[in-house]
Amino acid sequence: MTDRRLLLAIDLDGDGAHPAAWRHSGHPPAYTLTAAALRRVVTEAEAAGFALATFADTPLPAGPAPDDAGRLEAGARAAFAALLTSGIGLAPTLHTTTTEPFHLATQLASLDHASRGRAAWVVGAADGDDALATIGAQALTEEAARREAADVVEVARLLWDSWEDDAVIRNVATGRYLDSDRVHHVNYTGTSFTISGPLITPRPPQGQVVVLAPAGLELDALADVVLVSETGVGALARRAQQAKDAGAALAFAEIEIVLDAAEPAARRLAALDAATLWPDSGRLRYAGPAGGLVELLRSLPSAVDGVRLHPAVLAADLPVLTGEVLPALAAAGLHAPPAPGATLRTTLGLPHPANRFAAVASATA
Repeated sequence: MTDRRLLLAIDLDGDGAHPAAWRHSGHPPAYTLTAAALRRVVTEAEAAGFALATFADTPLPAGPAPDDAGRLEAGARAAFAALLTSGIGLAPTLHTTTTEPFHLATQLASLDHASRGRAAWVVGAADGDDALATIGAQALTEEAARREAADVVEVARLLWDSWEDDAVIRNVATGRYLDSDRVHHVNYTGTSFTISGPLITPRPPQGQVVVLAPAGLELDALADVVLVSETGVGALARRAQQAKDAGAALAFAEIEIVLDAAEPAARRLAALDAATLWPDSGRLRYAGPAGGLVELLRSLPSAVDGVRLHPAVLAADLPVLTGEVLPALAAAGLHAPPAPGATLRTTLGLPHPANRFAAVASATA
């Protein structure tokens, strides 16, 4: 047994992380992920005890290629999942470069209210010609996309604080819904936008929605969780420690997996790649038996607080995770499911943050 706990997240996009996953899930070409399929995987992941489910997204519609499956917007999928679940965190990818910042912050605050404090956000920053054309804009350089992402994360955090925790008073006798002295304008000026505020929804139950940022965006100081993609364990440890030294509370390793199921993992992967090659994403990739994945997770360096798993084919890999991998980690003392009714911040060991506007008001009183 060990005192260490490894926080476990899983990406539930489509049929799985491999581009040919749909070919092994019984779906026709160019299908759209159904509500029933989403219900099945998110409730299975919650029952297994995952701390967090993420939902990938792109600003682009499905293309003409057979592997281009249709999908609902990630925020809508997370909102749907909020009403099906009670313990697992829900983190859609929302792109800072193609979504109006005020609307993005509002959508995430609403998700936190709908889920009773289980919302998170995977920061996306699509910067290509096709993605930016969806809003009538031109492609951004990587540096411009990073700067835009930093501005949007910063203003989202300000907007979530624009209502103090006790701003809503609901005083029936006086007819007052809120205390206007506890609702604040943010007056933010970014590189490409300005926002006055305040938000149009009360402060999220968590105070601040949990922010997950890919390490490549270099938002370590603004993120709660940095998602680290490295193909070697040593590089993974160094980048995770760098993120935490810069101010991130947690660092998660990104791991793609293909597990022994009805067929050995190597044979499954070969069949998938024969249809469509799985591009190198820069993430650590594991193919093999469940026991080998357990040993890999147990051997991760101490700078790594958790993992986000990307199953190649959810229909094949998720049952192995729920039936073999997570129980083995629990038996080793490395895994515990979220406590009933806990917020995601509680599950991740993150404190409820103080409201910056309330703190200023207290200091000047």
